[in-house]
Amino acid sequence: MADLLIIGAGLSGLMAAYTAAKAGLKVNLAAKGLGSLHWGAGTIDVLGYMPGQMGAPVQRPLEQIQTLVQANPDHPYALLTHTQIAQALAAFVALSKDLGLPYGGAANPGDNLLLPSPAGAARPTYLAPRGQLAGDLSRSEPMLIVGFERMRDFYPELVAENLTKLGYKARAAFLPFSLISKRRDANTVQLAHGLDNKAQWAALDAALRKIIRPGERVGLPAILGMEAHAALLAELERETAAPVFEIPTLPPSVPGVRLFSALRRHLQGMGVRISVGMEVIATETTATNGAPGVVRWVESATSSRPLQLRADNYLLATGGILGGGFDSDVDGRVWETIFDLPLSVPQARADWFHPSFLAPEGHPVFRGGVKVNRQFQPVAEEERPLYANLWASGNLLAHSDAIQERSSEGTAVVTGIAAAQALIA
Repeated sequence: MADLLIIGAGLSGLMAAYTAAKAGLKVNLAAKGLGSLHWGAGTIDVLGYMPGQMGAPVQRPLEQIQTLVQANPDHPYALLTHTQIAQALAAFVALSKDLGLPYGGAANPGDNLLLPSPAGAARPTYLAPRGQLAGDLSRSEPMLIVGFERMRDFYPELVAENLTKLGYKARAAFLPFSLISKRRDANTVQLAHGLDNKAQWAALDAALRKIIRPGERVGLPAILGMEAHAALLAELERETAAPVFEIPTLPPSVPGVRLFSALRRHLQGMGVRISVGMEVIATETTATNGAPGVVRWVESATSSRPLQLRADNYLLATGGILGGGFDSDVDGRVWETIFDLPLSVPQARADWFHPSFLAPEGHPVFRGGVKVNRQFQPVAEEERPLYANLWASGNLLAHSDAIQERSSEGTAVVTGIAAAQALIA
């Protein structure tokens, strides 16, 4: 039997698994799907905007967190000290180097990066993979945004036009689709796998050299290899004599898939058993009057019959409404799908949303979630842990709107590590 069973394969569950396995625990991880890394930009957003201030990106997120938690003392970041948050992010950076996918931040330590979005907006983020860092909009070099004819989900003219309107120097160019694939059509993940083939690199090098102007940096869609990404990036920069960076595309996210795949391999090498495609459908718990209950086992659906999964401890990291950790019905009820934990989500459908779709304060339904104590154990109104051996982390936690704040990955990393540390203690 495992020491810890983690439910959920997003960034929070993976970082919790890493922390627990590093401490010597026997860890199993079960998940219905592959987690949100496949849909994000592959960056670590800690705090991009203060609530209600979408027009002013946060410059120094770790400092602004103090202001955030003063205004919202129930925010997940309020459960941790400044030092704990900084140490968790540093642990992720160190791990990324071990994975062969090094992450870094702004040239001025502590600042947010501003990176081009798929639409050419300036996107604040705290940490980004090496392949995106040269896109930092604080740099002075003009940008050449390169697309490929017939490629779906990446529009270089749109990116360059919007960057120009924001005051950045950018122009667009197209190259033939045949340089990156012999297919008639392909999604970004297929294109990235195709560019692992070194036989295609020389033609791409030569084509880029013909269109680059002196002093420019080159932005390409995020398809620069999957397993051979670091080698291809280095090759392009060497052959073009220019900084090269990736711009995330619409999902599926190649940088996110790279990170998930690397984390999965690393965890399996540490002895973590990862089972994807196992939806937890039932639980067995016991309760004692006046004392926290105990989770005995959870049960997952399989192709033949339900399978019981047992562990001494359990960590819930299934995400909120968007991650599938919560469900709802037409009458307005919202519930946590595995343990039916109490939620802070309004239970009247009329209270889920503000009348304005773009309300600056965000929508109440996205701020709701599971309330936990400082040990990251789910609690009821009286602050008593509901179960002695259950913890929770990530974007299912109550009292934050990670989409509006641009804090999804930061919340996932720091609470995943902190929850694992709490249960170890």
